[in-house]
Amino acid sequence: MSDTALRALAPPETDGTEMFAGPILAPVRLTDGVISALSEAILDGRLKPGEALPAEARLAARFGVSKQVVREAMRQLAALGVLQVGQGRATRVVEALDAQPLARFWRFAAGGTRAGLAEAVELRRMIEPQVARLAAQHATPEGLAQLRRILDRMADAMGDIPRWITADLDFHDHLAALSGNRLVRLQVHGLRPVIEEVMRLFNAREPRGPADWQATWDRHRLVADTIAAQDPEATERAMLAHFAAAETAIAELFPSRAADPPERTTPG
Repeated sequence: MSDTALRALAPPETDGTEMFAGPILAPVRLTDGVISALSEAILDGRLKPGEALPAEARLAARFGVSKQVVREAMRQLAALGVLQVGQGRATRVVEALDAQPLARFWRFAAGGTRAGLAEAVELRRMIEPQVARLAAQHATPEGLAQLRRILDRMADAMGDIPRWITADLDFHDHLAALSGNRLVRLQVHGLRPVIEEVMRLFNAREPRGPADWQATWDRHRLVADTIAAQDPEATERAMLAHFAAAETAIAELFPSRAADPPERTTPG
């Protein structure tokens, strides 16, 4: 009888941990070992989105560690947004990753300091022209319609700083969604809390007149128009022009960065 047939006749394991084949973990960095094993099972599809993990006791027996080690591994994966842990409920693989753990990381990395915020602006300028370029290549009719609706919200919010900031952030988030690149979308959305703080500083400098609001909206509209025209080069230029228009204000907010050569703050 073939090996395949023998395996088919063998009684299946029933404790739910058979997917974690391999030796008992060595007593060095046990939590990291459990994290690695669980991560591999999620990444290669043995544990699917929404699926419940085996009980802590079963995982502990499978890996040869204590339940406390398994619990800590689950806690760290939950902090990364990979697992959903609920009191009195089974721990499950999340249905879809979101950017909240990344957003927390960027808030800590920027540290709420002007230097950190200035670096976030530079990072955004390096990323977003290419994001916009991808959006022009991959945007769908439905995605473009949503972008137009966000533009309408921005038009309605002129002069209302909190509403304007929310709509402006949604515009840039949606460009990342239009890019068709899931990692780009997560990165841009993860930066949102830091960029929101920059926008608050930007809009608090001095009262803005109707012409200034209109000019800012027009720059966003040009980005949307070039995306609709499926013109990646024009879209990238429009996004670069949008950032360049804020050069003076950014230099006022972050004078320590103003001494850098122009190419450092306005990517080519």
